[in-house]
Amino acid sequence: MNYENITTEQKDLIHIITINRPKQLNALNKDTIQELHEALKSANKDSKTRVIILTGSGEKAFVAGADIKEFANYNVEQGQELAANGQEILFNYLQNLTTPVIAAINGFALGGGLELAMASHIRIASDNAKLGLPEVSLGVIPGYGGTQRLAQLVGRGKAMEMITTAGMISADDAKDWGLVNHVVPQAELMELAEKIAGKICNNSGSAIKSAIKAINANYVDGLNGFTVEVTEFGNCFGTDEFVEGTTAFLEKRKANFN
Repeated sequence: MNYENITTEQKDLIHIITINRPKQLNALNKDTIQELHEALKSANKDSKTRVIILTGSGEKAFVAGADIKEFANYNVEQGQELAANGQEILFNYLQNLTTPVIAAINGFALGGGLELAMASHIRIASDNAKLGLPEVSLGVIPGYGGTQRLAQLVGRGKAMEMITTAGMISADDAKDWGLVNHVVPQAELMELAEKIAGKICNNSGSAIKSAIKAINANYVDGLNGFTVEVTEFGNCFGTDEFVEGTTAFLEKRKANFN
């Protein structure tokens, strides 16, 4: 499929999606959100893809926010629809994707950009990255899950501070706060992303899908994460990869899940 706002690349079992709007610092507009949905959906269905890496083009920004000119004149109902549609099409969809997604944050991750990274399963950042949710400086709040996911990741107090001050934090502070897992020089960012992806590819894809479901269940109202874990644990016993993994262990050899 041809895209206008993103590019895609397949490297062995790793699918790389790059937001490609460098003149707009990769800001998210409706078309980009829809294209990201389609690209993620396609990669998730592809048996040749075991991990997805999500990044931005250039050296300045992962995603520097939403495209404000698209909604500057919206009314209350349109604003609510914008947030609801965006969460359904991209952000919640991404969080619940059964293929693990690594966000390689290569610069500014602000507003919708940080929300996109937080919806991903793993986050790493270049040392020049700046992260923040500055929406209150525009008279609005984060609408793509930012108020919820930031508090889950860094705690209520730090989330309150970041959102109410509209401030940015450095990559190192983001690591200290648990917002990102690793910080490396920008030249090493994709190398690290692919290294982590490679480690994931060595493991059982079906088990990883179950793990994602179980971990996410802890953050869904009305779901008991322990119950989901029990169910998914049991489901693993019905897969060919469980047979391969346990057989390989008993035979003292490396399992082949590919």
